[in-house]
Amino acid sequence: MLFSGLFDLPWWGYVAAALVLTHVTIAAVTIYLHRCQAHRALDLHPAVSHLFRLWLWLTTGMVTREWAAVHRKHHAKCETPEDPHSPQIYGINRVLWLGVLLYVKECHNPETLERYGRGTPDDWIERTVYAKFAVYGVFVTLAADLVLFGAVPGALIWLTQMAWIPFWAAGVINGVGHYFGYRNWPTPDASTNIVPWGILVGGEELHNNHHAYPTSAKLSSKWYELDLGWLYIRILEALGLATVKHVAPIPRFTAPRPAVDPDTLDAVIRHRYDVLARYARMLRALERGRLARVLPKSRTLQTMYSMRHELAAVWGRSKAPREQLVRQLQDWCSRAEASGIRPLVEFSLRLRSYA
Repeated sequence: MLFSGLFDLPWWGYVAAALVLTHVTIAAVTIYLHRCQAHRALDLHPAVSHLFRLWLWLTTGMVTREWAAVHRKHHAKCETPEDPHSPQIYGINRVLWLGVLLYVKECHNPETLERYGRGTPDDWIERTVYAKFAVYGVFVTLAADLVLFGAVPGALIWLTQMAWIPFWAAGVINGVGHYFGYRNWPTPDASTNIVPWGILVGGEELHNNHHAYPTSAKLSSKWYELDLGWLYIRILEALGLATVKHVAPIPRFTAPRPAVDPDTLDAVIRHRYDVLARYARMLRALERGRLARVLPKSRTLQTMYSMRHELAAVWGRSKAPREQLVRQLQDWCSRAEASGIRPLVEFSLRLRSYA
């Protein structure tokens, strides 16, 4: 009797149902809340957008404005004491196991909502249902699960749905994604790609890629990486239900310009993480594991390391007048090519080739 519901399934059928339902929630979080609302990387058809809003109300109780605001603040204050959920500040165990509490605390901060929550849905149904009665949707889902699957399976499926996002998104992505993994891009934060196949959390596992290019609708960047959320976006786009606005730039090269000009500056800043990644590979080729012993004695390595920091400072001072930044980049290239250090000379020529 406890197992009687509209669907009488074998044990593995209930497991499959739980996985499918939680995966729909993951898709709603990564496509709608994260890429569409928080970062404006794509636009969704109003029907799809509202379907995601309804599903998230039913399965998570999260409010779009609150989620987007907390996430935007995370990017703005990443790895600082103002970051809502950095494991570098709070420790990996607290973020991994109690990350949802950090999220709830921050989403009740009126200053965060006012500063970072703008541009999210503010229509009648958002104000009078989804935001006002945020926690009620999950009880509607509980009733539906009990009717569809029976008391015990329905309750277990519901508990799985309730725990999935708090653990995988608030815990694993926000915690492990800033603590363990590999890095494609030398971003100034501690973000990592947890694994190269973004399946369980819809592509959010590729967190370092996201922090390098936060407005990109596509989170994979290497040929061997899989972003399942991007596959869903492409399907929606093919059906006319989504419009991709931004993806991570792919470097293009031309013949080296005789001198740095504003177009060169724009291209270098746009591809700055590719520039730094290539510079790092060049340094690794010279180091061969002997950096600590060789650096104090090697003027070549000292020069290359100091010029690496000078190059990164060009886009770090991006609020300076463009003419000043062009002169600084031109000066960097001139000194690199006059250094007589062959890798630096070749790198400067490549830098002037970014299109």
